[in-house]
Amino acid sequence: MRHIFVIGIGAGDPDHLTLQAVKALARTDVFFILDKNEDRQDLIRLRRRMLAEHGRPGHRVVEAPDAERDRTTPAYAAAVDDWRVRRADLVEQLLSEHLGEGETGAFLVWGDPSLYDSVIAVVDDVLARGAVGFDYEVVPGISSVSALAARHRTTLTRVGRPVQITTGRRLAEGFPEGVDDVVVMLDGRAAFTGIDPDGLEIRYGAYLGTPDEILVAGPLAEAAPRISELRESARERKGWIMDTYLLRRSGS
Repeated sequence: MRHIFVIGIGAGDPDHLTLQAVKALARTDVFFILDKNEDRQDLIRLRRRMLAEHGRPGHRVVEAPDAERDRTTPAYAAAVDDWRVRRADLVEQLLSEHLGEGETGAFLVWGDPSLYDSVIAVVDDVLARGAVGFDYEVVPGISSVSALAARHRTTLTRVGRPVQITTGRRLAEGFPEGVDDVVVMLDGRAAFTGIDPDGLEIRYGAYLGTPDEILVAGPLAEAAPRISELRESARERKGWIMDTYLLRRSGS
């Protein structure tokens, strides 16, 4: 039986690898890397560094262009569904062609695979199709959310209060009601600039755990312009950005 690891590799610091992840890397015969685009070669180099340090001798690396998602259509859910189907097609083909019976393959996932990532859903889809037989396990990782809280030396929750994790797309519809602490991910359009900043503080982080790390904290009204400037400068320099932030009602 083929075996698959879905391994969380942390937010960007090679030291984010857990001992469980290191052991999984050492057991893997074939690593599958789905390339996003040419702009993110530094992320591919980081993954290859991890494999060089922790992979078993003689392991193989298979790289393939990732499926592209239509980011212009207003039909967001349909676009995501279509993207996942095409991603499942790709993964099924890779497993069939490059992973032999009795071998172990792995997908390296930034952060924690269970938090805002599609790899688990795609692997489930491929498994349900039945064309390629395998079993799999998920190795949790240090998410950007955990890394953000640690770098700002804070906690995500306060006594007796919940924290909500959402996306920039949803934040653009307004700050959630009945919640004082909100973590925002996947915000490609700086949605924090479009909400009422009164009484809100922000703890922002980009490229967490990497040499390009950006950290900003303070009242949202004061910090938002600076964060926007830093984001645009970083995006122009690197061609991409990975960021997340905590919005918190102060004094409540």
